[in-house]
Amino acid sequence: MTRVKVCGIRSVAEAFWAVKAGAWAVGFILAPSPRRLDVDEAARIIRRLPARIIKVGVFVDEEFEQVKYTVRHTGLNMLQFHGQESPEYCQEWAVPVIKSFRVKDRESLAGVKKYEVFAHLFDTYQEGSYGGTGRTFDWRHLSVLDSDSRVILAGGLNCSNVAGAVRLLRPFAVDVSSGVEVNGSKDRWLIEEFVSRARPEHG
Repeated sequence: MTRVKVCGIRSVAEAFWAVKAGAWAVGFILAPSPRRLDVDEAARIIRRLPARIIKVGVFVDEEFEQVKYTVRHTGLNMLQFHGQESPEYCQEWAVPVIKSFRVKDRESLAGVKKYEVFAHLFDTYQEGSYGGTGRTFDWRHLSVLDSDSRVILAGGLNCSNVAGAVRLLRPFAVDVSSGVEVNGSKDRWLIEEFVSRARPEHG
């Protein structure tokens, strides 16, 4: 079954909406972004969440010691790297790692196999952006991946297109942020609808 990660969480209420809707994971942006949280804010939210929900910290080219401190201070139990982190850097962690790749064309996927991580996340390429573009890419590019790759699909997913994405790719998970927002804030009903549509039985 395809799982759902709701990213860009900024409050306890948003996190609980995702948990109640049946999300597998919630993501906290700890890198430059309009949705960025500081470490103390992330820790305050994470302390309120049930153990079963995966808490993912999103970083871009952050120093090792800072990430290590953040994990220890907040209780994050998964890391997501969106920058130029090396395969060696991604293998240093005691918690599972998601490595993100920005997809422009099939050549964008050339280095994926070098990263022996928990999952590979694929987002839309946009110059000057590390993610959160709200735009889709041509999902057919992912056909070059090994069939046993653990794929997390991101980039422009919303309630109107996620069921089609799941039918086409059967990814391990889908990742949504702006697709469940209204005027820049998470919407409880959109989160519930998105999670419902991401389930295979919906389509």
